[in-house]
Amino acid sequence: MAEPHGAAVVAEGFGLKGPRGWVFRDVGVGLPPGGILAIEGTSGSGRTCLLLALTGRMRPTAGFAEIGGLRVPRAMAAVRRISGLGTVAGVSELDPALTVAEHLGERVLLRRRHHTSSGGALRALVRPRGERAAEKRRRTDDALAAAGLDLAGLPKGGRTSVRDLERLEALRLSVALALVGRPRLLAVDDLDLGLSDAERTVAWDLLRSVAADGTTVVAVCGRAPAGTDAVRPAGAPRRTELTERTEATAKNTTGKGAADALAETGRA
Repeated sequence: MAEPHGAAVVAEGFGLKGPRGWVFRDVGVGLPPGGILAIEGTSGSGRTCLLLALTGRMRPTAGFAEIGGLRVPRAMAAVRRISGLGTVAGVSELDPALTVAEHLGERVLLRRRHHTSSGGALRALVRPRGERAAEKRRRTDDALAAAGLDLAGLPKGGRTSVRDLERLEALRLSVALALVGRPRLLAVDDLDLGLSDAERTVAWDLLRSVAADGTTVVAVCGRAPAGTDAVRPAGAPRRTELTERTEATAKNTTGKGAADALAETGRA
């Protein structure tokens, strides 16, 4: 097992209240670096909103959380920079018209653009083109390997469209895209959606392998496997409509810098 480089996740009294009641509330978390946490619940229970709040993409209204020592909501932008987000409806969806290779290429470019705008890539700009290309290939290959996505096994290799991917393959792609930036925290939404029991086992094994490499993992699911640390949001019983509206307008609830947050997740 690799030395954890992941971010510890701590939360106390963490909550988000909207105009029609609590989306989630009184959440407590204590997750070590390189650990796995499941956010359990049915659709509409506030689980996705909690995931977005823990990655600095949605502003809470009660309590606090610390991700790698960075406090939410005070340091939301910094939390976004150290976290990688898989596919979330309305926030970071895969584009069915793009190919796998196009998604990977776009993610590398987005990462480079963000890194440059933050002032961290000026040295990289003067590196030889061949060296930059090699680094791009390294990052992409490492992310694909960590996600267990073999391009050669796809119908058209890297030219395979997202619409032609099986659900488990699409999950692997979303994880690979999130890992391109080498985040300290990987967040995955709807992990078990549309998967058979056997595929759910494969999906959890994938997340365990990512955690074994040192990255902290938080995943939304209907029900976590036995032995997995889990938290269940305690939201108001009737708030499905609120959840859908809040998730769809996440960029408006995170305050200043929300556009950057969506850009960091990939395609919005």
